[in-house]
Amino acid sequence: MDYSVIDRYIDRLMADTTPDKPIWNIENIKHGKPAAWNYIDGCMMTSLYSIYRQTGKKSYLEFIDKFVDYYVSEDGSIRGYELETYNVDNINEGRVLFDLYRETKKEKYKKAIELLYFQLKTQPRTALGNFWHKKIYPEQVWLDGLYMAQVFYTRYETEFNGGKNYADIVKQFQNVYDNMYDKQKRLYYHGWDYSKTAFWADKNTGLSKSFWLRSVGWYTVGLVDAISYFSDEAKEYKAQLIKIFRDTIEGLERYIDPDKKMFWQVVDMGGKKGNYLEASGSAMIAYAMMKGARLGFVDKKFAHLGEQVFNGICREYLTEKDGKLNLGGICLMAGLGPESNRKRDGTFEYYISEPVVENDAKGTGPFVMAYTEIKQL
Repeated sequence: MDYSVIDRYIDRLMADTTPDKPIWNIENIKHGKPAAWNYIDGCMMTSLYSIYRQTGKKSYLEFIDKFVDYYVSEDGSIRGYELETYNVDNINEGRVLFDLYRETKKEKYKKAIELLYFQLKTQPRTALGNFWHKKIYPEQVWLDGLYMAQVFYTRYETEFNGGKNYADIVKQFQNVYDNMYDKQKRLYYHGWDYSKTAFWADKNTGLSKSFWLRSVGWYTVGLVDAISYFSDEAKEYKAQLIKIFRDTIEGLERYIDPDKKMFWQVVDMGGKKGNYLEASGSAMIAYAMMKGARLGFVDKKFAHLGEQVFNGICREYLTEKDGKLNLGGICLMAGLGPESNRKRDGTFEYYISEPVVENDAKGTGPFVMAYTEIKQL
């Protein structure tokens, strides 16, 4: 297919965005929320920086710097960021701060990195050592959180701390593999309540009920990105994570829809009434497959499989209207609880009930990330 249309799509997203009103943050727009530091914008910034590194086009770097500069004050404080919520989602946008600090030498970016690292140092944990997903979700580990926190954590350890906490990072991934991975289905459950008290949690295992695609996608991207940031000297740690990553990716191969070459919103329920092929999680796994193959973490065949999934998304959901490209098929949001929202119970019926939208960064960000891998094939 003609991938040049994707470059036009990216240019449109940037042209129609200001730092206080990013066009891709559909969730904030929908709920009338003021602009604040968040993981959704973080997905897009990370993606655009990948494109900048690949193309060398300064307009990308200038856009990212202008966008993030709006949120970070000279003292390193961050607009809309609240440490006391202990929300690991808020760590994700910090990934691009490492790149901006290196590119611009602005000290405020380093100060913001230290603020977010302080959150990780003081983040509540389960008895096994995993970060709580948020303070309002005590004892809960969500797959999403491994992407949100561990990639930033790994970068900090490699670039500023001599890898002193590598073992902690690996242990958190290993705990998820040991406790959240269904070895028969070769899929991960979305959530795990260590206390086994949440209304959505199995009383024996603490696990949620279903395999939600985007949570699996977050996890695969978190794994491949974290591994890539470990120093070359950390061979044993990398080998342990590569083993987990390989088992994860090989297990997902069977769930690619044979006709559309995408993944389903509830991964193991392909074709069930109400289920649908979902763009964001498919893009994440496509990215992880292609990057993992490029770096030698998995068999080279996964580069081709990832490419097939990416092309499947383009065929199914990339459309043009009034001269503007749009990416559809994106689940707007999904989660587990809290107690006051028992609709979010982790069932098949719940996951297919959430809104499906166009152009939200939870889909566009991973789509652009996958595109950076396509360009390297």
